[in-house]
Amino acid sequence: MKHSKSATVRYAMKKSLPVLFGYLFLGSAFGIMLYEAGYSVGWAVIISLLVYAGSGQFLLVSMITSCASLPTTALMTLFINSRHMFYGLSFVQKFRQGGWRYPFMIFTLTDETYSVNVSINDVPEGVDEIKARYLIGEFNHFYWILGSVTGSLLGMSIPFDLTGIDFSMTALFVIIFIDLMRDLNSRLCGLLGITVAVVCILCFGYDNFLLPALIFTVLLLFALQPVLGRKEAEEE
Repeated sequence: MKHSKSATVRYAMKKSLPVLFGYLFLGSAFGIMLYEAGYSVGWAVIISLLVYAGSGQFLLVSMITSCASLPTTALMTLFINSRHMFYGLSFVQKFRQGGWRYPFMIFTLTDETYSVNVSINDVPEGVDEIKARYLIGEFNHFYWILGSVTGSLLGMSIPFDLTGIDFSMTALFVIIFIDLMRDLNSRLCGLLGITVAVVCILCFGYDNFLLPALIFTVLLLFALQPVLGRKEAEEE
């Protein structure tokens, strides 16, 4: 099949648009926090370009202001972003097909980019799927940098209250999750994930539930794979 470069770019941009609005708000919050910590817009660009870790960047600001040691910062970042190991495993084979793009696709695989990648099912004719996945990651990275710069510039000129702005990312995840559940034939995986998350919140608390929830969800999905496969085939 002959692929169209313009069609691939349009498809990737369309898929990444929901992330744009979330990243503009969250990136702006990071930029403002960084500016209030005493770092200019140049640092916002460098950190977002090289670190690109979302919650890890917010943690970095706190670590900088509290003069935390480098080993402490590295360890906390590892704990917070360890969930990405689960994301990466599910796309290793797919991303390897990207050739030289492979390292960049791994680097840009954030929570939101992962969600968008999972939602890609039926690729339109003329669209190069691997290039589209690569472009989605690059677009999202650019959105985050843009949001960080915007926030830093706003912090320099317009002081305002950011209370509640972090909820925009939660809203983004909810929208992507609902859209994904609409596209899938079986809703059992989504219901399983919700159930495990709720149980882990009750057992471990809001601050510590994410990693156990991911581990238990993956284990249950492996264990229930034959059942889920039959159920999905029946619904088709």
